[in-house]
Amino acid sequence: MNSGTERSPLGQSPLGQSPLGRSPLGRRSFVAGAGAAALLGVTGAGAPTAHAVPVTGIVEGNLPDFHPLLKDELRFPLAWGTSPVRDFRAWRRAARSKVEEHLLVERDRTPYEPVFGESDRTEADGYTRESVTLSLTRYERVRGSLLTPHGTGPFPAVLLLHDHGAKFDIGKEKLVRPWSDDTRLASAQAWADRYFSGRFVGDELARRGYVVLALDALGWGDRGPVTYEQQQALASNFFNLGSSLAGLMAREDARAAGFLAGLDRVDRRRVAAVGFSMGAFRAWQAAALSDDVAAAASVCWMTGLKEVMVPGNNILRGQSSYCMLHPGLARHLDFPDVASIAAPKPSLFFHGAQDTLFPAEGVRVAYEKLRAVWRSRHAGEHLHTKVWPELGHVFTAPQQEEVFTWLDAVL
Repeated sequence: MNSGTERSPLGQSPLGQSPLGRSPLGRRSFVAGAGAAALLGVTGAGAPTAHAVPVTGIVEGNLPDFHPLLKDELRFPLAWGTSPVRDFRAWRRAARSKVEEHLLVERDRTPYEPVFGESDRTEADGYTRESVTLSLTRYERVRGSLLTPHGTGPFPAVLLLHDHGAKFDIGKEKLVRPWSDDTRLASAQAWADRYFSGRFVGDELARRGYVVLALDALGWGDRGPVTYEQQQALASNFFNLGSSLAGLMAREDARAAGFLAGLDRVDRRRVAAVGFSMGAFRAWQAAALSDDVAAAASVCWMTGLKEVMVPGNNILRGQSSYCMLHPGLARHLDFPDVASIAAPKPSLFFHGAQDTLFPAEGVRVAYEKLRAVWRSRHAGEHLHTKVWPELGHVFTAPQQEEVFTWLDAVL
């Protein structure tokens, strides 16, 4: 969910007027308008003409003009409390299965076969940095950053999931300080200065005793860079190939959690997923889909779907939305319903009240749904939701410190 410049379709000016100022009303609009009048049962001298019935087709934000009707049809019938399944464990299995069905990407049990970077291993303040290359799927190898605290393990661990930000030259480096590439270091430091109070969240966690793993999603860093304009084509090509960009990301994150939990240096019962922005979406999604994730902290990504699908919102641009779009899933579950599959795992959600990407009403609706689910499991204390009144779309040092303290308490 990131800003970008949208262009009007070729040959069409704003507000749907033709380039020469001619009325856009053509045969299709006339017929539709007449049909609408007939459906309304209005006839005779008092009947409105076809020109009196507005037929716009597409309205602000690339929405169909009938989008309110589509939104009304979204009832989320598989949500906990709405679903006819009353046993929570059975519901969780059914809900997870429904999500996995809509990922369009099958589970992959390809051996990880990790190769650790002996040549680039370095010591930092209280921890060791090294690269690791592994197979998250059968399609390609992925290189990540792995930080290990000094001392005797096994340690708690964090799968650190990077944001979108329409910035593709770096991925894992947004959260783990690059140690062997000065160009990426400069880019990463500028990103940290903008969103993270100048700090690298992964390095802070490693100093505090956590093993940290960060990997690039497809399109970022070593696996890119894609451009902003290419995202939609990339996603559509996945669909044409019978697959899904967002589904691949979900499967890879779950696989990464399994790899991290299986390391000898890690206490597999104490693995958390942590992320900001798109990474926050990935964190609560990983907690919902993977039993290897024991807790999740999600900063600046939670909302009700219907409340965020409003003119002017960034999600309507497409592009970045495809990283979080599982086609057809909204016919069954809302975003907080998917996140609720993780209940009663310890889960944290932060929102900045000045964050324009997520309307306050959407956050309120989502938080209420989440609280209801965790309370139903007699685990209300395991859910931590907070709105930071003075903050926008950021993960600042005070927020980080609160997340670190929370992780210490729940892992």
